Amino acid sequence: MPGVATAQDEIRSERVRFEQGATSAVVEASIQGYEIVDYVLSASAGQYMNVSMATDNTASYFNLLAPGETDVAMYVGSVEGNQYEGALPADGDYRVRVYVMRSAARRNEVANYRLEMIITGTGVRQAAVDAKVAGTDYHATGMVPCSMDGGERKGSCAFGVQREGNGNGMVTVTKPDGRTRTIFFESGQATGYDFSQADPGEFSASKESDVSIVRIGREVYEIPDAVIYGG
Repeated sequence: MPGVATAQDEIRSERVRFEQGATSAVVEASIQGYEIVDYVLSASAGQYMNVSMATDNTASYFNLLAPGETDVAMYVGSVEGNQYEGALPADGDYRVRVYVMRSAARRNEVANYRLEMIITGTGVRQAAVDAKVAGTDYHATGMVPCSMDGGERKGSCAFGVQREGNGNGMVTVTKPDGRTRTIFFESGQATGYDFSQADPGEFSASKESDVSIVRIGREVYEIPDAVIYGG
């Protein structure tokens, strides 16, 4: 980030926690020289974030970093101003990084600031976990491609999914003979099934783009990520 003081040993992190029932938090603090603070707050894809900062130093700004990023910002305050508003693209921890520009840091300038962070909305994936299909215990129902003969003749099987969030859950598929097969998912990956001594089958799972290919004996199921995550 050109012009920004980003020495890793000068960055400290503070977890932001909203009070119960609150949708916002306010921090009043100061930094000096090369000091940088990351305010870390958790949010879900589809939620709406509003971050604004008032400061007495015209060289002081904040950047917003998406989950998993440590350097590249999705919003750069020194270019776009000290207020961000928008829908969030992913689940995870966002970092609101407060700093002064390198020219001011070299002069060891102080910046006093008031930072307000607001998050509203349920979020796409959380809504997919909360809502259930009327009259069922499933968060969604539908059809997925399936085969009972190793994939030679592909048809469709009805499914119902119980989501636990973050790619965890169970997909129950109804086979053509009326029996059901439940497949377990963790972090979006198929990890096993409802094994029984009367109905054994070797399990394997692979990914093709955003579809899990699950094999149990001669049974083959193709389960899109949208089934387990929602959306």
